[in-house]
Amino acid sequence: MPPVEPMLAKLVREVPVGGFLYEPKWDGFRCIVYRDGSEVELGSRNGRSLTRYFPEVVAEVRRQFPARCVFDGEVVVAGPNGLDFEALSQRIHPARSRVAMLAAATPASYVAFDALAADERDLRGDPWSLRREALEAALGDTEPPVHVTPLTGNAAVARDWFARFEGAGLDGVMAKPSTLTYRAGERAMWKVKHERTGEFVVGGFRWYRGDRRAVGSLLLGLYDEGELHHVGVIGAFPASERVRLVEHLAAYRHPAEHPWAEWARWADAAAGGTRPGAGAQASAPPRRLPGAVSRWNADKDLSFEPLRPDLVVEAAFEHLQGRRLRHTAQFRRWRPDRDPRGCTYDQLDVAVPSLLADVFGARG
Repeated sequence: MPPVEPMLAKLVREVPVGGFLYEPKWDGFRCIVYRDGSEVELGSRNGRSLTRYFPEVVAEVRRQFPARCVFDGEVVVAGPNGLDFEALSQRIHPARSRVAMLAAATPASYVAFDALAADERDLRGDPWSLRREALEAALGDTEPPVHVTPLTGNAAVARDWFARFEGAGLDGVMAKPSTLTYRAGERAMWKVKHERTGEFVVGGFRWYRGDRRAVGSLLLGLYDEGELHHVGVIGAFPASERVRLVEHLAAYRHPAEHPWAEWARWADAAAGGTRPGAGAQASAPPRRLPGAVSRWNADKDLSFEPLRPDLVVEAAFEHLQGRRLRHTAQFRRWRPDRDPRGCTYDQLDVAVPSLLADVFGARG
């Protein structure tokens, strides 16, 4: 019975070798599927229900899954350029009419990668190799949009996947010991993820949980055709560094003009409680800027302090999705020797596109 905590992974930088089985790492919503006859529940990583947001996945579970089972996997949305996390995020919406419309416009797929139960059998105590056999036996003949993740025991193939499948929007590679039992809530697997570095303009910052004695995050920008675009944030700093950053940024605050000034005014209005219903200026962001709307927390304080766009920071990131960073970047160092106008998309190493069909077809 739900909920079951999913098994988690530890981050490593190299593909481990010796008794491992490898899979692509999917960039979607972690989802444990529970089915008992006509009853279907989609459980998220944090125990919340995803069932109402993906009616097309529920329908496929009823059509293709065994009558009684529990499988672990990922809900993804496949777009023309690979996995589309932005489209997937749009699916979390309170309005049923919007959910139904998006289910037709951007239908989701389910990628299964572990078996927790089949019929009367609890498989969590079985080694991973046997759970994989049970998964193949149950879902080996399914058809899209249900997939069983590719698998290999060859580390060289896993390294090839790590490089080749990134263009399809995958996060990296998972490595699981063949003898591993399903250890709910524990970081018992390994994940190898992509990391690159780039130079970004610091266009603003947010306070740390409302405390004006500490910086919470830096807002990053890149130039494209003369316009500074907000592309992501750096959010992880030691407590002492958050305090030091206040002084470091002080000289750049209160710029006379700023490329994100209109967005800043909207975010301030939103934080002050004037959204929605206080007029057009407060009811919606002036233009589509990543990070301007929190889909997960409508009451989140989105206000920020604009900075004169003269500071350049070097940061590590995993990959771009579209025109923004898919995950939070990591601070590496300040670059006072760099011209902010040189911080453009062109400097970034972008993954070569790979057909998502190649990933789905690489069953191993």
